[in-house]
Amino acid sequence: MKDKLVFQSRVVMDKQGQPRHIIHLDMDAFYPSVEVLDNTALKGKPVIVGGSKERGVVASASYEARKFGVHSAQPIAKAKRLCPHGIFLPVRMSRYQEVSEQAFEIFRRFTPLVEPVSIDEAFLDVTGSIRLFGQPENIARKIKQIILKETGLTISAGVAPSKFMAKIASDMDKPDGLTVVHPDGVRDFLDPLPINKMWGVGKVTQQLLSRLNIHTFKDLRQSPVNVLENKFGKQGAKIHLLAMGIDERGVIPEHDVKSIGHEETFLKDIVSLDVAQKELLALGNKVARRMRHEGLKGKTVTLKVKYFDFVQVTRSATLPRFTDDGSEIYSVACRLLEKTEATKKPIRLLGVSLSQLSFLGSGTQLPLFDQDPSSQKHQRMNIVLDSLYEKFGDKSVVPGMLLKD
Repeated sequence: MKDKLVFQSRVVMDKQGQPRHIIHLDMDAFYPSVEVLDNTALKGKPVIVGGSKERGVVASASYEARKFGVHSAQPIAKAKRLCPHGIFLPVRMSRYQEVSEQAFEIFRRFTPLVEPVSIDEAFLDVTGSIRLFGQPENIARKIKQIILKETGLTISAGVAPSKFMAKIASDMDKPDGLTVVHPDGVRDFLDPLPINKMWGVGKVTQQLLSRLNIHTFKDLRQSPVNVLENKFGKQGAKIHLLAMGIDERGVIPEHDVKSIGHEETFLKDIVSLDVAQKELLALGNKVARRMRHEGLKGKTVTLKVKYFDFVQVTRSATLPRFTDDGSEIYSVACRLLEKTEATKKPIRLLGVSLSQLSFLGSGTQLPLFDQDPSSQKHQRMNIVLDSLYEKFGDKSVVPGMLLKD
């Protein structure tokens, strides 16, 4: 385990007027690391996890593969050219979720304030945990030790007074790193960093900043706010504050997650409306199952469509009541599909998500005064289906229209 300690100045307080202590935790090369965990013969080799060679992209690459320029979201075909001797493996999401749940259970031992960012990373607010577990950096070390002991994997941690700095810090000394930004050393930490380290600032913004001769956080911090606002609008003022280490966003616990969704990139572009609707049924059911698993319901259905030319559109509709029913999500998604160019342009990707969520607990009790018999019937059916999925696996029950000829 490696430690790298740095220091800083601006302190953001919580609602009780106490300094906030945020930890960002990021599993190291998570998917490949799980594959190595399950097959030790892969240790030390360039492991690349992703989709098919025809149309897939890299989901994650081991550090050995990254040395060859392989990175996530890169087309598999390019990864094969860069690393022809790499070991290419398919995504095993159920296995990764299993290990992820182990890790998040460990996080929750130290604080209930856990905000998932993805399957392999999270923010923790440990402000209220110090009396019980010690200083924030000690909490981060304990979590790292337990993760290694109980999962066999390494995790990198960043400890800071804000989410923004904690995120940057966790990436400073990967893999198996620990970087701590103390409240009396923020400027020393941020000033030398290049702009491309600013989380959330894309390549286009970086290029525009470069034209203004802004290359480091210090350059950005010292730039007049009005110049940045004229160039970037509200985003200009926001990134100026971030360059000073000012980020007042709080950690949002996982039951306050904003949306849940699934998407699929297809081997061949979809040109048939019937095929697109079948895919929406599969995606809607996946979203609904996850909603029920998390004890959530939502009201706003969003459809994401990416065409063959990579142009992307979204369409949304808000329901009159909360739902976790796959058939209802599917029905709305189909209506939204009619508002796109699905019948005119080939489709490369479809996605369905549900937002405006309500946390209803993980129990399966039916509402006492639900006057809609159809709704009660669907809920009872979903309870039965979920029990079958739990007992016999994901593919034990499949809607008839998804059965292949």
